[in-house]
Amino acid sequence: MTPVVCGECGARVLCEKFSPAHTQVQWTQEAAVLPGGCPRIAAAVAAGRPSARVRSCPALRASIEAAVLAGRLEVPADV
Repeated sequence: MTPVVCGECGARVLCEKFSPAHTQVQWTQEAAVLPGGCPRIAAAVAAGRPSARVRSCPALRASIEAAVLAGRLEVPADV
């Protein structure tokens, strides 16, 4: 899995692309805890929701797409 940093909040997650449409995101413990973590995940965790149940956010999605375009996150060519 490849680290990707959110361009908005700086949270670091691990990502893997299986196809252009399929992205696996693994939220790290650091991404769920403020300061320095994702405010969206931190709010959900504070409300009693497991961090694994928070799917994504627009800022992180844009950061993942930027990593793909920059070649830092590869999409398999054989899909």
